[in-house]
Amino acid sequence: MDISIIVPAYNEEESIPRLCDWISKVMQSHGYSWEAIIIDDGSNDETWQRIEKLSLADKRIKGVKFRRNYGKSAALNIGFQEASGDVIITMDADLQDSPEEIPGLYDMITKEGFDLVSGWKKRRYDPVTKTIPSKFFNGTTRMVSGIKLHDFNCGLKAYRKNVVKSIEVYGEMHRYIPVIAKWAGFSNIGEKVVQHRPREFGVTKFGFERFINGFLDLLSISFVSRFGKRPMHFFGTIGSLFFLGGGLISLYIILDKIFGWNAQRSITEQPIFYLALMAMIIGAQLFLAGFLAEMISRSSPERNSYIIEKTVGTSTISNADTDK
Repeated sequence: MDISIIVPAYNEEESIPRLCDWISKVMQSHGYSWEAIIIDDGSNDETWQRIEKLSLADKRIKGVKFRRNYGKSAALNIGFQEASGDVIITMDADLQDSPEEIPGLYDMITKEGFDLVSGWKKRRYDPVTKTIPSKFFNGTTRMVSGIKLHDFNCGLKAYRKNVVKSIEVYGEMHRYIPVIAKWAGFSNIGEKVVQHRPREFGVTKFGFERFINGFLDLLSISFVSRFGKRPMHFFGTIGSLFFLGGGLISLYIILDKIFGWNAQRSITEQPIFYLALMAMIIGAQLFLAGFLAEMISRSSPERNSYIIEKTVGTSTISNADTDK
């Protein structure tokens, strides 16, 4: 199969039929073999009923329904597991991403040899309250990750199959899939200017808190990418420095007591004594934290544990509980 298209959807009953029809026309005009996997992320409207109806009419359209809203990262992770195409395309369900961009993304993967291609919404139809924080977020991510992309959070992306089968997306890490891919060894990352269309139905599902969460996630993914497999290098180094600093200060205090360099005050009357004591305690705690982290697996086996209510046209998803 040439292309798998993954579409996370949350309360998008109006847009899903039009999106699937648009995708089908583009795929047919280019002669691709394809599938579309739509993940209903706990919608409380008629989104799932529309997906079921579309799947009955066209078996290439498949669906997974979550019991409740788990978020975009969970939806993408399930889609990555289910996808069987040589190239995987992700796009949003709100019709702001154009399926007409799919052939260009596909060619960049298959002909130009990129592992991952991220869309860049150079001209956006979003309010200033969304675009300005987004520029700051993207600039910070570029600086921290070293990946020269303009729009990390663009939902329209293309991946080589072995990329999505080698990574795991959890929490709210969908914003940092290029960073996760680079961390996994897929460093040939490209960018394509894509069309951004005005929203036709509903309202955005993301509020201002996504920027706060995004910053925290950036710190998290940066730490994990550098020290996930060697936490002792981080905690142990800082702990050792604290402990060594406290120890040197304590040695000075002991020598001062022995030789009477500062005989006017007792040890407990010197603030430096308490600083040394605190530094040694903090150092010991950090060292112990690093040791324990080294003993514990970096990833929890339950961090991507979902309750899937229904599926249509998909194979059995092995790592999730299915409630049929």
